[in-house]
Amino acid sequence: MLGRVRGWHRRHWRDRSKAERVELQSLATWHGSIWVFPLGWLLLPMVGGLAHRPVAVALGTLLVAVVVLQCAAASRLLRPALDHYLGRAALPPRALRGPVVLLGLALAAIVALASVGGFDAVATRLAVGAALMSFGLPYALTVSVSEFLRRGAVLAALILAAFAVVRPSAPGLVATAVVTAFGAVFSLTAARCGAWTLSVLWEAERAREIEARLAVAEERLRFGRDLHDVLGRNLSVISLKSELAVQLARRGRPEAVEQMIEVQRIAQQSQREVRDVVRGYREADLGVELAGAQGVLSAAGITCEVRADTAGLPARVQSALGWVVREAATNVLRHGDAGRCSVELAVREGRVVLAVENDGAAEPGVGGGSGLAGLRERLTAVAGTLEAGPVGGDRFRLVAEVPLGREASEVLS
Repeated sequence: MLGRVRGWHRRHWRDRSKAERVELQSLATWHGSIWVFPLGWLLLPMVGGLAHRPVAVALGTLLVAVVVLQCAAASRLLRPALDHYLGRAALPPRALRGPVVLLGLALAAIVALASVGGFDAVATRLAVGAALMSFGLPYALTVSVSEFLRRGAVLAALILAAFAVVRPSAPGLVATAVVTAFGAVFSLTAARCGAWTLSVLWEAERAREIEARLAVAEERLRFGRDLHDVLGRNLSVISLKSELAVQLARRGRPEAVEQMIEVQRIAQQSQREVRDVVRGYREADLGVELAGAQGVLSAAGITCEVRADTAGLPARVQSALGWVVREAATNVLRHGDAGRCSVELAVREGRVVLAVENDGAAEPGVGGGSGLAGLRERLTAVAGTLEAGPVGGDRFRLVAEVPLGREASEVLS
């Protein structure tokens, strides 16, 4: 027995999301309200309020049977009505036909009992409330609030008119109006408030799913950007050296072998860097990137001068500026025809300034590429800025600035 309870708990509760749990709890509460309130309001007063006459007993038995059928029909309608409210599925066209017929029969039986004196006044009014609540709870989920109130007002007027004919009593009519209004308002509030809470929860659930998908997409973009940063420079060097090796081989020069050995080394290094990116452990080291940029540019025949001191810089700043150096070297190789390139790193007034300048201006449109956009994203994470563009005719200059904390500034000064 205990194992069955645990299995039910796992299937119907633990494995559900928060929104599914709240929906299950709300449905259980609504089903309980549909059965407990109407039958409680009907059966308890009937014990002492029903006249012991054949006609009254027959009508009372009929009323109990109709209200029980009402509760069963309302329970059956509850799930489709909730799905209709939440926009999951359209309500079947004939879904309300049975509950409406049962409501009419229940009210007719109550009016008939009142006309023959089979019910006392209190039992009659409570029976009206029972019939209305069993119908109103699911019905409130199928129509708008204004339509529910409008039709409820019409039904209340018909009920009062019927009781005015069979029992013309002002206090009795007032009591009937109060019970009718209470049943309608209670049904509307209980159903709509719970359903509105569920709609908000499900909307939040969908928002979390969208956020998760966006996070995955953002991570994929970051991964692609990192691969671009890692492979862009190395592939450019491989292309240049391979072309040089081809030219040397055609001329029968032995230096072609050295160039291909260098190509092999760079390809192996690229493999290692890609594996590091995939594992998520790689961070750009500023000192290594500066030395690598100087070596790669020099190997491509570009005179490269580096003036930088990375000692004392925070790790996050070094990592961000390391990616800047890498992307700048890649752009010099791929997008220009540079003969000279200078890289300068300095600390000025609490800010680290990295400037990369070459005499081969980038091609039009290069400044807005995805590489520089990715660098701006990285620098934004450390409150940095990036400016890039042609200066002085045929020169191209890239400047990255990152602010330092007070403690780091004092140490560097």
